[in-house]
Amino acid sequence: MEPKYEFLEHVSDAYIAAYGRSLEEAFQNAALAMFEVMTDTHKIEQKIEDKISVDGWDEKALLYNWLEQLLLKFEIERKLYSKFDVSELIHADNEWKLRATAFGELFDTSKHEPRTEVKAVTYHQMEIGRRNGTYVLKFILDL
Repeated sequence: MEPKYEFLEHVSDAYIAAYGRSLEEAFQNAALAMFEVMTDTHKIEQKIEDKISVDGWDEKALLYNWLEQLLLKFEIERKLYSKFDVSELIHADNEWKLRATAFGELFDTSKHEPRTEVKAVTYHQMEIGRRNGTYVLKFILDL
């Protein structure tokens, strides 16, 4: 069984490969990996749930917008997430749509050890593909 995600070699940023049996699962694991860069996700309790909706003109734009929306939730509302349920991921009318619920809690410095600040999601070296029946999402987070 493939891991949910792995950190790939990169000089200065976080280069991540997220995996899933479905595209939805791969998107969930991409989000989990991003929060793992920021803190230990095992310490994030699922006390709150937020509905997240993003659109994109292609799969890469959808991945970018998904991660960016979650990063904004942290930057503006100080929310950390450790579980994601992508309930809808569809391609219709030349647009991709993702609807999900993110579960987590507010950032608490006494509980959540800050690791690395994620400054931005990037399109640089972003890839979305399949390998042996598994979806593989590769992306770089600017640190």
